Order: sequence, then structure tokens, then C-alpha cells
Amino acid sequence: MLVGKAGKSRGKRSVWWGVPRWARVCTILGVVLMMLSGGTLVSYQALVARYEGAVGKGDLFGDQAAGATEKKSTIKGPLNILLVGIDPRNPETPPLADSIMILHVPAGLDRGYLYSLPRDLRVDIPKFPKANFAGKNDRLNAAMSFGSRLPGRNPDAAAGFELLAKTVQQVTGIERFDAGAIINFTGFRKIVDAMGGVDMYIERDVRSEHRQPDGKMRQLKPGGGGYLGPQAEYKKGNVHLKGWQALDYVRQRYPKNGVPDADYGRQRHQQQFVKAMVSQAFSADVVTNPLKLDRVLRAAGESLIFNGRGNSVVDFALALKDIRADSIETIKLPAGAIGSGSAYQGERLLPAAEDFFAAMRNEQVDAFMLEHPDFKQKNS
Repeated sequence: MLVGKAGKSRGKRSVWWGVPRWARVCTILGVVLMMLSGGTLVSYQALVARYEGAVGKGDLFGDQAAGATEKKSTIKGPLNILLVGIDPRNPETPPLADSIMILHVPAGLDRGYLYSLPRDLRVDIPKFPKANFAGKNDRLNAAMSFGSRLPGRNPDAAAGFELLAKTVQQVTGIERFDAGAIINFTGFRKIVDAMGGVDMYIERDVRSEHRQPDGKMRQLKPGGGGYLGPQAEYKKGNVHLKGWQALDYVRQRYPKNGVPDADYGRQRHQQQFVKAMVSQAFSADVVTNPLKLDRVLRAAGESLIFNGRGNSVVDFALALKDIRADSIETIKLPAGAIGSGSAYQGERLLPAAEDFFAAMRNEQVDAFMLEHPDFKQKNS
């Protein structure tokens, strides 16, 4: 809701040394937090039922509509998991994909490569008959909106995800996603607050476009065109953020507010936030506190819709139990703008991005990253 190879050092104690077995947790992309084993308070089956039931489920890939009856099987790598963040407003408004991230997990299932696709990427969105969509060239985030518009009903985010997934597959060459999740960004605030906040490194001073220092919304300028009043500020350095602050920080994307690379900066901050959440979820303050752990797991479940193509979120949590924050490599794909100013049309990926996709498909990402260290996401 995920640097390089994360080999295990011989003789080094596990991060779980001394932690009660019932308290162990693992994460999928830092937001799909599930119980790893049963424990002393309640049975394993009860825990699974409690947290599996809290997670929203949806036909994100059209498997059920197509009559597919995929059976559960042992999860084996490599895996590709599509994670889409949305900021829902009201039931009548078609959703847009505010964040589009892919986690690639190599065969060993002990590390991951997390990369984002620009939401303004110009792409050919394929036709989608169930939404009476004929297909067109547009920005990537619009695919979710077009796919959600099923006749005679309110916009359906799951159907929108299906069309977005098909579009992303065309862009990356991924034949099939192994799992996917729609993450309600507003729900992130609940997760962070349930953890007692999150520790992050802020790479440069950033000012909020939308929030005051106390977290309240800034006043709109009369007639529109911006906001008035004091701005919340996020100073460079290691900071501890409340839920509303973390969510506000990862939303900022304007150079005037301290994000010179605009949406690419926002992508980087979102990836940094995912890693920070993974670290916080594994902290002793969370995993050894059953009440806090329960709040975190339930908040995570309420914040997403998950589909594992026949496998449950608990199955994936077990399969990815060896992934830690320091085994997640965040990737920056080379891209650039098409046009500028009033002639701006969107973004395009540079040819080297296709080389990365090819390496991913051929299970050669480790070798690729050694030859292309510039793909490693860095603090600005």
C-alpha cells in the first residue's frame, strides 16, 4: 500500500530477534500490512479472518467478469504488482490515478524494485468495450477515468483500474500483473496516525500549497487561482510527521513551493514515503505493541482494494515476508516533457526506459542497475 541485492549477512541477528512471534508483521509496498503468524492472544485462523476481512476486494483485472476461475497456488517470483493511488472526492466523479507505481520482485522474493510512471505520460489507451470506450491517445492517469465510466452507474474504480492495468502493460511490456491494489491516499493518514507518526528525511525545504501550519485548509483566493494565508512548512532534515503532514508533503509538486522537478519530485517523495512506512511498520514500537499493531493493520485494510489473482493479501504477505525497507530499490525512469508552457502536452519516456523494461522482463535488473547507476533514485 518496496538497495540492490539485499543479501543476509552471516552471523548477523535477525531484525526479529527477541520479538514475540505473534507480533511479527510484513508489508506489501509498505501499505499492505498483514499478520505473519498466529500468537498468544488469538488463533492464527482468527487473525487471518480479522485482517483479511478488513481489506477491500475488487475485480481489478476483469478476471471474474471474464469467467476466470484462477485457483490459489504457491506464489513464486518474479512478480509484478501494480499499485495505484487515488484521491476520491465524491461517488459521481470518475477517479484519476494520482500515483502509478509498480513493484517488481525478482525470483528470490527477498527484495524489490519500485518505480513510478508519470501520470501525464502520453500513451495509447486501448479500447474498453465494457465502458463504451473506443480508445485514444491521452495522458496515462486518464485511463482510470475512462475505464470507470460503466453505463448506468456511478464510476467504478475497479473497472478503471482494469483499463489502466491494460495500458501500463502496453507501456512496460509486462504480460500480466500478479496482483494489484487501489490505495486511498486519504487513508494513508489513518495508517500513519495509527503507527504514531512516521520518520522521514526531507530532502529540501518545502511549503504546502494547501495546508496551514495547524493542518487546516488554506483559504481560496477570491475568484480562484490559488490560496491565501500562512503555509505549512517541511524543513530539510530528519523529521517526524503526523498523518496529515505526511500526506500533505507527498502531494506537493510545484516549483514555487520548493519542488523544482514538479511531478517527478512528487514521485520521488512518494517512493521515499513508502520506504519510511515499511521501516516504521517494522519498528519495535509497532510490532511489540499488540494494540497499536491491531490499529495499524485495520487502518491499512480500510485504505485499499486488493486483488491477488486468486491469492489473498495474507498469501502475498507470507510470500514477501523477507522484504525489508533496505531491500527496496527505488527507480527513476528517464523521461521528459512534450512541449512547454501553453504548448505542454504531457510527458514521454526516453529510450533508456525501454532498456530497463526489457531487463525487468528478462530477469536481468540486477545487472542492468550495475551498468546504469543513474537509474537509482536519489535525494534531490
